[in-house]
Amino acid sequence: MLLQTLKYETILAYRRRGELVHPLIFFVVVCTLFPFGVGSDPEVLAPLASGILWVAALLATLLSMDLLFSQDYQDGALEQMELSCVPFYQQVMLKTLVHWLFAGLPLVILTPLLGLLLHLPGEQLGILILSLLLGTPSLSLIGSIGAALTVGLKRGGLLLSLIVLPLFIPVLIFGSTAPLSVSAGEIPAAQLLWLAAIFFLAATLAPLAASMALRINIYED
Repeated sequence: MLLQTLKYETILAYRRRGELVHPLIFFVVVCTLFPFGVGSDPEVLAPLASGILWVAALLATLLSMDLLFSQDYQDGALEQMELSCVPFYQQVMLKTLVHWLFAGLPLVILTPLLGLLLHLPGEQLGILILSLLLGTPSLSLIGSIGAALTVGLKRGGLLLSLIVLPLFIPVLIFGSTAPLSVSAGEIPAAQLLWLAAIFFLAATLAPLAASMALRINIYED
């Protein structure tokens, strides 16, 4: 049953792929415009590259979170999901997983190309990709809580940002500093372990919190 649900969510996300492309375009535009703002000098861009990529990935993820539950809320699919024999929190987790596959994973795939544009040092690239692989799913999971809380609001994007941005900060700090520690001759094990811990904590608690928030919105209507 879970595989059928995953297949169904994947098909829905594929049909809405046009909406999910917008955050990806935003990610690329932000990264490509940055050299015009601070200059194209490699000595200036290289120390900032990991931070630029991480901030752009965070904002792109935040931009796409408003789409996570909104369509299902409007067409009544959330009520059907809640009445399904599959536990609601598991369906929420699957929706978040599919959202990351279509909105988060492409950001990671584009990172090497944008890293070259920003003169990211080669020794940082592998750690940056690993930190994004650990961190972007956490952003989607944490963002799902805010998306669930604001799903019933017509203009909930601003409120969603205010809710989840403070929770994104630890992921941003550990994710952006992990590549820099390599250039400093240090081992980024601590930052990566913290990212892994945040991911497992978010994977455990976020679907439960998001499903509870969705139930509140469903029953209020």
